[in-house]
Amino acid sequence: MAEEIICLGKKFNSDDERREYFRNELRKKLSELKHIDGFPIGEDEDIIALSDPPYYTACPNPWMNDFIRQWEEEKTNLIESGIRNIEFNVSEPYAVDVTEGKNNPIYNAHSYHTKVPHPVIMRYILHYTQPGDIVLDSFAGTGMTGIAAQMCGDPEIQTKYKIEKEFYDNNLATPKWYSRKAICGDLSPAASFIAANYNTPIDLVQFKKDANRIIEKLENELGWMYQTRDQYGNIGRINYTVWSDVFLCKECNEEFVFWDVAFDKNTGSILDSFKCPHCNAKLSKREIKNAYNTVRDLDSGEILQQIKTVPVLINYFKQKKRFEKIPNNDDLETINRINNFDINNWIPTERMPEGDESRRNDVNGYTNINHFFTRRNLIVLSYLRELCTTNSLLLVFNSISQTLASKLVRYNLGNRGNGPLSGTLYIGSLTAESNVINIFRGKVEDLLKAFSNSRRSIIFTSSATNQILKNDSIDYIFTDPPFGANIMYSELNFMWESWLKVKTNNKKEAIENSSQGKSKLIYQNLMTECFSEYFRILKPGRWMTVEFSNTSAAIWNGIQAAIQKAGFIISNVTALDKQQGSFKAVTTPTAVKQDLIISCYKPDSDYISIYDSRDEKGIWEFVTDHLKHLPVHLRKESNTAFIIERSPKILYDRLISHFIIRGLPIPIDAKEFQLGLKQKYHERDGMYFIQEQVHEYDEKKAQAPTIIEAGWQIATESEGIEWLKRELHGIKLKYQDIMPKWMQATTAIRKGDILPELRDILQQNFIEESDGNWRVPDMNEAKDREIIRNKALQREFSSYVELANNPKSKRMKEVRVEALRAGFKNCWDTKDFQTVVNIANKIPQNLLMEDEQLLMYYDIAKDRV
Repeated sequence: MAEEIICLGKKFNSDDERREYFRNELRKKLSELKHIDGFPIGEDEDIIALSDPPYYTACPNPWMNDFIRQWEEEKTNLIESGIRNIEFNVSEPYAVDVTEGKNNPIYNAHSYHTKVPHPVIMRYILHYTQPGDIVLDSFAGTGMTGIAAQMCGDPEIQTKYKIEKEFYDNNLATPKWYSRKAICGDLSPAASFIAANYNTPIDLVQFKKDANRIIEKLENELGWMYQTRDQYGNIGRINYTVWSDVFLCKECNEEFVFWDVAFDKNTGSILDSFKCPHCNAKLSKREIKNAYNTVRDLDSGEILQQIKTVPVLINYFKQKKRFEKIPNNDDLETINRINNFDINNWIPTERMPEGDESRRNDVNGYTNINHFFTRRNLIVLSYLRELCTTNSLLLVFNSISQTLASKLVRYNLGNRGNGPLSGTLYIGSLTAESNVINIFRGKVEDLLKAFSNSRRSIIFTSSATNQILKNDSIDYIFTDPPFGANIMYSELNFMWESWLKVKTNNKKEAIENSSQGKSKLIYQNLMTECFSEYFRILKPGRWMTVEFSNTSAAIWNGIQAAIQKAGFIISNVTALDKQQGSFKAVTTPTAVKQDLIISCYKPDSDYISIYDSRDEKGIWEFVTDHLKHLPVHLRKESNTAFIIERSPKILYDRLISHFIIRGLPIPIDAKEFQLGLKQKYHERDGMYFIQEQVHEYDEKKAQAPTIIEAGWQIATESEGIEWLKRELHGIKLKYQDIMPKWMQATTAIRKGDILPELRDILQQNFIEESDGNWRVPDMNEAKDREIIRNKALQREFSSYVELANNPKSKRMKEVRVEALRAGFKNCWDTKDFQTVVNIANKIPQNLLMEDEQLLMYYDIAKDRV
């Protein structure tokens, strides 16, 4: 007798019965769910058919709070059994160097655009949570966060050993190996569908049996399409066929096959220059134009102009050996037969959506989904799609349809295996038409290694800007959001989703995209909405980890501003080098050369009211609590690393951001703040600690006495002042001694930012003695310097105000950012928000977007004008 299934308190005799019951319930809820941001585009029945409720829905999941209620009740049992600790608290961020490769079966099973290897996420979950805690990722992609949460209870032996050693070596608490609960979602139906399959128990024996049945059926009925004969008439099985574009000579206008003329068969590369076979003219790829054919779309009847392509090479197997041949008449007859073959099964034929990426192939005549496949592969895929009747089988289809079976697959040019150009819909001049039956067979084996018969997470499909989840219901968030304009997810996923019959609603897609009319500021606003939802949902005192990748300082500052505007306080930033698989410290907020790992926390409710008080107590309560949330000691090999978040500048920046976001006046200037730091806290190596931390730092520093800092490149005036303070720390130097190093360090000044002369900066911020040596001022001298400097900055700012108020004035090409900071602060204190907006609209936009403080002032001011 089959085992009884209990789901959310209800009993069922089978999974099919459970699924059918909740599908009917989902059907009743759809009209209400459609009002939620990010509800996908598709027919109701297609959304329901794709879903496996209540665990996975291809739309917002109405049962998430029911699961949370159940999980919270289960925590009581875990406490009683000693598995959970009622006093559990995490005060410091996870700031440990990590080395982790990406070559594991789960990571490689599907070629979705971006993924963080699940063993990396496991480290964060083990640090920030305890058994039974609830983890959320609303930008989950393929669901690696869900896998990581589950595998904390069933780790691979090698991963378990490696993580335990890292925790021990870095004096972290021994990880508690027990599963955590996970809720994972994504705006993209393709992504959430993949995540659901990775996070759903699958009968692996039945899956393989069903897959083999499909392969046998395909071979019997359509295998002839991938057959070829050698010169002796022996039958071989095609592995792939290379297709080449046909071009026109710029001189004689005659056609030639690109493969014949431009491809060097000996080196496997494209020649920089080549000769026309007709007139001998010297040509290059940039100078030639495609030849076109007038064709009739067999599926729509539409007459099209498409680029002309011909088959030029067949790679095939015969008796388990690989051979290559030039297509002969038999092969061409087979292709002709296929091209006149009627497709009786459903195929997607939609027009590609608006977008720079999604419509890049319009010029080649590839305007609709079906144009992205050869006729042969379109026929086989249509038949295969009909046979994939379960979600696990449909995932195999999904994993091959776009990246392995379409015209996006480029011939490898003699180097690595055939494949698409990552993150694009680029179709090359030499494409490789794969054998769909072969790649389906191979992908079945890949997914058998990635699937599990035990993993279970809750999956939803909707925007991160508007969640069904209740306030203060999540224990920890790990999230990997979109990276500005790096990847156009909805455009790239359109082909996958067309085959699934459910597509992304991109109205709230958090990207920078000209086709969607989304600027950097709009992207930042969308990310603020997302992080505000995260803040609402996360329990007070808990942590969020944000993995982020972008080489643009403007996007990075936008993310920082969005996180802080939502209410989070940033505690630590490290960098993930995906090539090397390691984390390294980031030394400046604009040094975005690698993927960033941002650790931030939601303050305890008891502290928020104290933070928001306008008296001095609120300032130092904020600083004290924030210092408790920073790493105490970071060790790099045998050295002690400088923790930039403990420096006076960054501490003050965090304080300013906190007051600006809450619409409060800034109650203290930088010099008074630094004086307070010296009076109230303990200073070590330019960093500040509370009483309970300084002894730990001293002990650990004694074991690694050398303090190291990564090379400091100056990009702004404020960074230059900090650089000078460190150069003059404890010593005095003459101008001529400082200048050579200053010139080396100031090679990365941002475009449009006026950096004053070194002598002017020294005179406004430091003390010159009678012998010509410069030194750091004491506290009394520093106050005098600050008054002098602030007057100079305000004078300069006044000139910007005059220009901004002149309707005939043009946009300012260069400005002094420090003058803008001082002026914006003064406007903020006097509630002159209009001036902030006026000047922001006149200055170079890169300066506004790349400066955290300016962006914060402007972002709040524009909402108050």
